[in-house]
Amino acid sequence: MTPHRILLTLLPSLMWLACQQETIAQTRPHTDRPIPNASSGVPSNPGQLGSVVIPNVPFIQQKPDFCGEACVEMALRRLGHRVSQDDFFTISGVDPLLGRGVVARELVSGLKRLGFEPGKVWYDIPRAQKRQATLEAQFAQLHRDLRASVPSIICTHYDSSPNTTQHFRLVLGYDVKRDEVIYHEPAVDGGSYRRMARREMLALWPLPYRPDHDLVIRIPLKYTRLQIPRLPRVEHAAADYVQHVMKLQPTLRRLRGRFPMVIEPPFVVTGTVSPRELRAHARGLIRWSVAELKRRYFARDPAQIVTIYLFGDRPSYEVNARRLTGQPAGTPFGFYSPSQHALIMNISTGRGTLVHEIVHPFMETNFPDCPPWFNEGMGSLYEGVGRRNHPIWGYLNWRLPGLQQAIRRGAVPAFAHLMRMNETQFYEQDSGTNYAQSRYLLYYLQDKGLLQTYYHAFVKNHGKDPTGYQTLKQVLGEPGRDMTAFQRTWEQHVLGQKRTRPPVK
Repeated sequence: MTPHRILLTLLPSLMWLACQQETIAQTRPHTDRPIPNASSGVPSNPGQLGSVVIPNVPFIQQKPDFCGEACVEMALRRLGHRVSQDDFFTISGVDPLLGRGVVARELVSGLKRLGFEPGKVWYDIPRAQKRQATLEAQFAQLHRDLRASVPSIICTHYDSSPNTTQHFRLVLGYDVKRDEVIYHEPAVDGGSYRRMARREMLALWPLPYRPDHDLVIRIPLKYTRLQIPRLPRVEHAAADYVQHVMKLQPTLRRLRGRFPMVIEPPFVVTGTVSPRELRAHARGLIRWSVAELKRRYFARDPAQIVTIYLFGDRPSYEVNARRLTGQPAGTPFGFYSPSQHALIMNISTGRGTLVHEIVHPFMETNFPDCPPWFNEGMGSLYEGVGRRNHPIWGYLNWRLPGLQQAIRRGAVPAFAHLMRMNETQFYEQDSGTNYAQSRYLLYYLQDKGLLQTYYHAFVKNHGKDPTGYQTLKQVLGEPGRDMTAFQRTWEQHVLGQKRTRPPVK
């Protein structure tokens, strides 16, 4: 069996640990001092190796767990190609839900897609009498490649500590007088042209493999002709999602329990519901509503990837909402937390609130100065959501009876007053009526075929019309000339509505 096949069959459980950044961040960079056990039989430089260094290789610091990706970016920048570590993660084809960067086999396959010809990469090193000579022979091959201006990516232990991780470095040279390896260290700021005693490097290089054998991994960056793909432009690439998943993992461990995950751009969806139910929500309502909202209103995805937490019952929702935010939920249905970049949902109460909350992160990016009446009006419009003659339609919902009662009592403010409210006024002064009035003003515009026009006009005119009141008058046309008369017309429109159960997508 070839070393490559040995790796594919025996190493997946081992190599996922390659370059885990959380551990790296707790270790110190290498110094010129050899590690304590570095003299365990590894001979000094035999003398025939001369000094060599590949100059002017740009240095790139890795993102968390992207040591291999950063090594590739540095090597490609030397050759004049601007392929970022994020781009290489995409090229590698690794599933972001794995929550890690590339391991050796994925690094090699990605390099081959770019046109590199690394040849043999995995070397079986016996721990018996041949270990010393075999290690020296491997270093001699690395040195020969350096003399031909071919750098190598090597996978080693990060350091000599007991729980160290495995880590990729880009080797660029050797100093014979000081017997030191010269390399770019992607894990630290300013890690260009670092030096490490050759004894130390040879001691860190072998990785545990079988009871009586180690494995040495060296990827020489040889090529005849590179083929750099043109990647599609997306707001959030695969690398963004894997970085988000990695950041999410400590949070999910803190929440305890099983949390399956699904990527449904621009969201990562997780929660306590079953994996099947999670996928159904993600591929169904979430995908559909995002597509329709973007088609009608929003040109850009949220600036940051947002996590959607779907909790299957009220107890798990309330407990985990407090764990996530440090505060009680405040609503039995669900809410958007901008500070956590998360939608935290009690999905057992229905799916309408989910669509409501999806509106908010989109509005945050596409209309950052949106006043509260319009932000909540748009969100609450789609609480009761389904299809009519249009792909997405806000239906009459539970807010209607309370608004009708407020109209009959004369407790509904003028639109000019509603639209001037700041957040404190909107959320703390009769918020139920404020929500309902905002929703059913937009419901009226939707019913008249004016809502999409109003949204885009309001965004465009916001600088000179921050409340949207003047824009509303313009979009209404003749009815907007007398807003007192229009409000009476709108109130009669609301009072004439009778709620029916809408079809939900």
